Amino acid sequence: MANVAAASSPRLLATSDSAAQHIQQALRRAIVTLELPPGAQLSENEVALRFGVSRQPAREAMIALAKIGLVRVVPQRGTVVVKISARQVMQVRFTREALETAIVRQACQRFDPMFRASIDTIMAAQRKAAADNDIPTFQEHDERFHAALAAGADAELAWQAVVDIKCHMDRVCHLTLLDQKTVLGLIEQHETILAAIDAGDADAADRAMRHHLSEVLRSLPKVLADRADLFE
Repeated sequence: MANVAAASSPRLLATSDSAAQHIQQALRRAIVTLELPPGAQLSENEVALRFGVSRQPAREAMIALAKIGLVRVVPQRGTVVVKISARQVMQVRFTREALETAIVRQACQRFDPMFRASIDTIMAAQRKAAADNDIPTFQEHDERFHAALAAGADAELAWQAVVDIKCHMDRVCHLTLLDQKTVLGLIEQHETILAAIDAGDADAADRAMRHHLSEVLRSLPKVLADRADLFE
């Protein structure tokens, strides 16, 4: 299994619940970034050893990953990372568009000033990550941007619904973030969304978010052609 958490400290995993959640998040991140590619096998014993915990939280984490469809139990092989489903990616994008356009429309009506201020910090961090060509850090701040939009619009539950499914879309997005130019394009899209919210223009915010979330549609054919081995 890939080295997904060699630095994890048992002291950070105080309870079984927190340990399972920590392990789930680390494995999910490794699957999304393809450190654990489709077909990779996961062993409860090995996961438990890597994170310095008992088998119980390791088992709980893997069950949670199975529930969101990132791994499955295969007879005589154990638990394996599933291949990317283009059909599932399309369904996730559809769901994200429905929820996140609703979020930005609501943000145009009311937006918490505290979260609006935090987005300026997030955008600055995105620009720095782009300047450093630091794709993983950009991805973290990209997620923070969308989460802050939802929080500022008082729509955290809608964002949580997105978080629960977006991992399938995230794997394709990771394959498209290959250079600084791509990242800068996404930052420009974020700025367009934010400008529409600041102007209180719900239709413009809706259009900007739809365009942003359609990026995967424009990228998917090439990704499928280049990395067919990763797809069902």
